Amino acid sequence: MKILIASTPATGHLNPLLAIARILIAERHEITCLTGTALRNRVESSGVKFRPLPPDADFDPNDAFARVPELKTISPGPEWIRVAIERVFVDSVAPQHDGLQDALLDFPADVIIGDDMFFGVLPMLLGPRAKRPPVVLCGTSFLHWRRQDGAPHFVGLLPARTEAERNKYAAIAREFDRIVDQPVARRLNPVLRELGVGPLSIPIFDSVVEFSDAYMQLTIPSFEFPRDVIPASVNFVGTPPLIPNQAPLPPWSHELDGSRKVVLVTQGTVANHNFGLLIAPTLAALANEPDVLVVVTAGGRPVETIPGPIPSNARLASYLPFEWLLPKVDVFVTNGGYGSVNQAVSFGIPLVTAGLTEDKADVNARVAWSGVGIDLATNEPTPEALRGAIRTVLDQPGYRLRASQMAAEYAEIDTRSEILGIISDVVVNESTKIVVQRRGTMVAARRAAR
Repeated sequence: MKILIASTPATGHLNPLLAIARILIAERHEITCLTGTALRNRVESSGVKFRPLPPDADFDPNDAFARVPELKTISPGPEWIRVAIERVFVDSVAPQHDGLQDALLDFPADVIIGDDMFFGVLPMLLGPRAKRPPVVLCGTSFLHWRRQDGAPHFVGLLPARTEAERNKYAAIAREFDRIVDQPVARRLNPVLRELGVGPLSIPIFDSVVEFSDAYMQLTIPSFEFPRDVIPASVNFVGTPPLIPNQAPLPPWSHELDGSRKVVLVTQGTVANHNFGLLIAPTLAALANEPDVLVVVTAGGRPVETIPGPIPSNARLASYLPFEWLLPKVDVFVTNGGYGSVNQAVSFGIPLVTAGLTEDKADVNARVAWSGVGIDLATNEPTPEALRGAIRTVLDQPGYRLRASQMAAEYAEIDTRSEILGIISDVVVNESTKIVVQRRGTMVAARRAAR
């Protein structure tokens, strides 16, 4: 089978797709990956053929906001979300779509596998089914599907418990629609019209969940807010296995010998242009904790960019091999990257979270709601707040117990078999539908000719 992977050029989107690619390569499928040029080595080192996105859709994940520098200064909130969706995602729809069409000419794929924010597939999903291969999308963020309590995405609201909360959420949703969804639609629909499809009548993030032929949500049901109705295409498949050997062991690896509690802290690979937001205050918070070893990964950036004094109980690295590290971690401190949060919980690690940009407010709300950690619900936590939350999670067994219970739920899912089964089924089923549709068209044409 020929499989085209289409990834937003960001490590948190590409890594789970490459983990899926490893599963597919083991089954002898032929795979090409369409993504950003800065990620070429990562793709090719996974045994996958690389194909670059067109320049207008390409950006360096090490400086994801280079094209939209104002995102570094706009405060978290609806205006930040609107600008990010318009400039990062909507403006990439046409060039991503062009990249897909060109790739399919050279590589006639049997199926496209993309991440949930590669909206270049949207014109294909809205167009004639017979003119495209089946499309399977992967939920590399929280499930972008409307909530039964009416709360909008990206605001970080916990499920409503009372009628008063539902009324409050309805008002927030109306304002969000005015500030975010309507302006995004006004920017998106002319793009779709130029491509001969649309207009889109639902929010762009919900649309790909509804229209994809299959949607693999990379988590478990217990880490997602309840809904009355979820599209039949949505499958919870757990979290893909970690790609091994992506970084060498650090020279201080022998120190993680169990003699001290290990606190891992990261700001991921996108919202890490300012390590003063989370890493620096966490180092300050735990500087005088003799029973704790603080391990920092800088998400690919130089560790020299971490500000402030580095305590004696801290160990720093640009990248770390998570398959080695996670089994040794007692608490994970993060701004809320979806993939790393799910990986941590799948290892039974409780969390302390603090982050409001991108999708992080909603990811971190799920951490608090599911009981696997404490969400500080801020983008700039103080050392005092961090120390209190970390010590609570370390010293109170309930958080680790809940994380262990959820880890058992991850373990019950055979992620490899689920992924292979979904892809196989969608290719077979969608091919059958096309044959039936074509036969129906031919019959109708013959009848009309009579």
